[in-house]
Amino acid sequence: MTITAITMPKWGLTMTEGKVVAWLKPQGAAFASGEELLEIETSKITNVVEAESPGTLLRIVAPEGSTLPIGALLAVVAPETTPAAEIDRFVAGFVVPEPAADASAETDAPAPRDIEAAGQRLRYLELGSGGGVPVLLLHGFGADLNSWMFTQPALSDGRRTIALDLPGHGGSAKDVGRGDVDALTDAVEAALRVLDIDRVHLVGHSMGGAVAAALAARQPDRVATLTLIASAGLGPEINATFIDGFVRAARRRDVEAVLRLLVHDPALVSRAMIEDVLRYKRLDGVAAALETIAGAWFPDGRQTYDLVTALPMPVQLIWGRDDRIVPVAHAEALAARLPVHILADAGHLPHMEKSGAVNALIRRFIEG
Repeated sequence: MTITAITMPKWGLTMTEGKVVAWLKPQGAAFASGEELLEIETSKITNVVEAESPGTLLRIVAPEGSTLPIGALLAVVAPETTPAAEIDRFVAGFVVPEPAADASAETDAPAPRDIEAAGQRLRYLELGSGGGVPVLLLHGFGADLNSWMFTQPALSDGRRTIALDLPGHGGSAKDVGRGDVDALTDAVEAALRVLDIDRVHLVGHSMGGAVAAALAARQPDRVATLTLIASAGLGPEINATFIDGFVRAARRRDVEAVLRLLVHDPALVSRAMIEDVLRYKRLDGVAAALETIAGAWFPDGRQTYDLVTALPMPVQLIWGRDDRIVPVAHAEALAARLPVHILADAGHLPHMEKSGAVNALIRRFIEG
């Protein structure tokens, strides 16, 4: 009989441990592939562990509230008829990775690097290798390449995946020029040249979705597929309170208030996530960069760019039903002509809130 382990996952390069927030399936419950089993809190955000295949949650080992290292045993999956003694032996014999070994693995993990592209310093993270068409991931306004921490590893089997910090964001240079869609698209185009990528699958979130769509409109033959997640550029409405609040937030309370607008469940916003945003906003040049971009993209609380007609290649839309930043109606209006996937219990960050479902949709799209 087959006994398998559910272990503490590793999401992102800096994660070393996680906290079991809640079990979503009780001990003894059967589950199907893709069902949510438990919630894990990381230093970035709370996320769910989804079942990779059907099974029965025969033994929960880590109770709610437990903080455990990467690779630690959380639960045992086995047929219902498995004797308790077999489960006991499996649990007793399970070897948890030593902290020293985990630290060594962290040191060996790929790290973000810088490139000079058209006179700009841009930071990127590359994972994976192989002969498949590479995937380029473009984040949204105020975010950075870490927003793909649940997505990039899932797409990197057999192909290069590159998560890029757009100008003004993350570790990239803070000089954004005009800060408009053309300026950001120019930077991405230059990065692809430096990275020697001739053909690419583009995945863009929010503002990054509009940049991806603009690049695809410029060079349709270069783009294999286009996945837009809660994308800007598909309608005039935008939550101006969020944009203005993010630009101006300088205190922890203000940052927390705007970040809670991004998610279906505000409890997902962790203290570390708030502190990361505060550190970013204190960097030289960030305030000016965000103000310039916001002024170019969202003047008077409306979106400047309409990219609906500029979608010439295979494109799919992924949206959270409870998006409070960009209305889900923008996706619904295109459902007659494009594949549109609207996910329940997700806000403006479906790639973080429902990562398993989003990753599966992207993989099927780029492989199909």
